[in-house]
Amino acid sequence: MFSSLLLVLLIGAIAWAGAATGFASLFGAALPYTATVIFIAGMVRRMTYWAMSPIPFCIPTTAGQEQSLAFIRQAKIDCPSSSAGVFARMFLEVACFRSLFRNTQASVRGGDSATAGLGIVYYSSKWLWFFALVFHYCFLLVFIRHFRFFMEPAPSCISFLESLDGIMQTGSPRFFWTGALLLIALFFLLGRRIFNERLRYLSLLNDYFPLWLLIGIAGTGICLRYFDKTDIATVKIFIMGVTHFSPVSPEGIAPLFFVHITLVCTLLLYFPFSKLAHMAGIFFSPTRNLRADSRRTRRINPWNPPKQYFTYAKYEDAYRDAMAEAGLPLEKQPDKAAG
Repeated sequence: MFSSLLLVLLIGAIAWAGAATGFASLFGAALPYTATVIFIAGMVRRMTYWAMSPIPFCIPTTAGQEQSLAFIRQAKIDCPSSSAGVFARMFLEVACFRSLFRNTQASVRGGDSATAGLGIVYYSSKWLWFFALVFHYCFLLVFIRHFRFFMEPAPSCISFLESLDGIMQTGSPRFFWTGALLLIALFFLLGRRIFNERLRYLSLLNDYFPLWLLIGIAGTGICLRYFDKTDIATVKIFIMGVTHFSPVSPEGIAPLFFVHITLVCTLLLYFPFSKLAHMAGIFFSPTRNLRADSRRTRRINPWNPPKQYFTYAKYEDAYRDAMAEAGLPLEKQPDKAAG
């Protein structure tokens, strides 16, 4: 955990020092171009690999009754047998995290008496679903809001989204709830890995690093808006120049802005090669996108190479005399005249 935190702090320190010593263009222009190219190429390569991977078996995850006899009610979403059912299942999975909502947590607890042994108790785990939903939707809204820096004038839909996000205006500048909720959700997901003994034992550096990285991105963004109060107009001119491949001088922009940009670029570089690629992987998962029709449709495994089969008839022809001497049952008795 601490090694991933130190790594994020080191990245931020390098960006701060580089921006303060005259290398702001490197972190504000060259790095974003490189990170964007690697992100797009990495995601395309990974999705191409998933799309070309054969699916030898029908392995959808089922959580209900499969289609069977007419008088047996089918679970059309949990065990879909049609394309419409698969679409409904995928939509609820992507938009509402339906499988995570149904998630249960298990713990070992002692019995009620001295003679009773330990038992496993299952109970609902809705907090994980709630904070995961808050994190993903807040991250999406923050991502969309940032498009105002890339467009002039900003589209009316983005302005409307900003007005909804800051509808409970407190102070100046306007307080955006999505930024605060995003940070709270990230701290919950991080605390869950730290304070849950089983998760802490299973967690590796690549589990903590993206959480600290996202916390760093959200934290620096909040600092830029409410504490450091960077000149938004200057930042927009710089970003518009980078977007149109004509970078302008970064003079007058605080080093913290380049720390924020560097952390975002690090996320783009890390994304295609990490677990975060599940954003696209969910659409290629055969456990989600297949119909549960294994009883009605036969699938041939494309990985099976051609084989030379030794049938029982050939086996009996080869060992008929020995089988007869051993008293084994035969479909055809040996020819006594030949013997």
